[in-house]
Amino acid sequence: MNQNSIFLKAQVSLAIWYAGVMGVILSLSGFGAYQVMAHAHWQGVDQKLLAVSGNLHDALEANLQQSGQIDANVRKILPNLCITGIKCELESNRHVLGITQQEGYYIRLLDPSGQVIATVGRQLEGIPFSPKETAWQTLEDGKGNRYHQVSLLLKNNLGQSWGYMQVGRSLQDYDKHLDESKLALLTGLPIAFLLVSIASWYLSGRAMRPVYASYQQIQQFTANAAHEIRTPLASIRATVESVLMSDVVSELESRETLQTIDRQTIRLSQLVQDLLMLSRMEVQVPNQQQQSCCLNDILSDLVEEVAAIAMQSKIDLHLQVLSDSPIYITGNEEQIYRLIFNVLINAINYTLEGGKVQIFLEQSDRIAVIRIEDNGIGIAEADLPHIFDRFYRAHSDRSRKTGGTGLGLAIAMAIAKSHQGNIQVKSELDKGSIFIIRLGL
Repeated sequence: MNQNSIFLKAQVSLAIWYAGVMGVILSLSGFGAYQVMAHAHWQGVDQKLLAVSGNLHDALEANLQQSGQIDANVRKILPNLCITGIKCELESNRHVLGITQQEGYYIRLLDPSGQVIATVGRQLEGIPFSPKETAWQTLEDGKGNRYHQVSLLLKNNLGQSWGYMQVGRSLQDYDKHLDESKLALLTGLPIAFLLVSIASWYLSGRAMRPVYASYQQIQQFTANAAHEIRTPLASIRATVESVLMSDVVSELESRETLQTIDRQTIRLSQLVQDLLMLSRMEVQVPNQQQQSCCLNDILSDLVEEVAAIAMQSKIDLHLQVLSDSPIYITGNEEQIYRLIFNVLINAINYTLEGGKVQIFLEQSDRIAVIRIEDNGIGIAEADLPHIFDRFYRAHSDRSRKTGGTGLGLAIAMAIAKSHQGNIQVKSELDKGSIFIIRLGL
């Protein structure tokens, strides 16, 4: 329960950090996108207003004569022009440059002193006037509506100063667009953050799975290692206690006691050496004893070494080389010997009397293939994914009798991987097993 609580807290913390970071990124991205969109839209408003005012400016200057006076030519250009102090008669079916028909636009003509002479479209009271030749202003009326306008200097056809022209437009559509964008962001960001939070919880769970699996493996390894070490220690302790409880110990009993302690010490020493070898291989300690090794010679030596064990178990052992020339690989000869020995002795131990173990050596492209086949008791399908785990025994009772610690195949796989190779297994219960060792040349 406490372990699950630790991993749950770690998952929650990881999910919160992930969701928080993603929330900040989403918020900054949304704010940045809004600013870019608003700037681009504002640039569009400026460019359109500048284009309209520029066209009007060029068209009017060619037809302006006396300063502050509007003649018939100007009326032709702006038929909807309303002169200050004169009743305005609008002609809605005519327009110039399209501006007088566009809702939200307005035009004001002013004399050099800034007094309004004539207007077109919607007019705003109290709009300030800037005497600059070109002045941009953003204005707001009493109802909160905003307008954007530009002021341009006008000259008559003789190049003399005539007055000013102000062209503006309503920002209602612009503000509406920004308000809709804000609403979309304010609505979308919480939804996106909710989805990110859900994804964070899921991904943090996925991230914690290998950590939890590794933790369980470490726990299992610790329990198995403690069990394996406890057995010889218990034997040593029991032997020593039995001797200590005796008043008189003969030389024979002393010798037997020492022999028992020696056997168990050797077992402990071998277990520690195997664990150290696995640890070194896991951290990929560079191998300083790389050399060219002849697999033909290694297999011949192995067969000679285990022949007596095979004969004692009444098992027929055969080596068959399927390559015409010797096969050499680069690696640590002792480790390669240990690799093949572990797999081979495993096949012999799990083959019944009268059975057969065959070893085949061949070369496929740039890979050496060693195939060890037996017709022994086989391995259950459920056990196959775990047989290379430390201390794992598919047949506990039998492995106890053979004195194995459950590290042989784990060491074999580690050595194979350190030599850019692997081991594959095919097995069926009561039919035997096939171990295929592949090593890079």
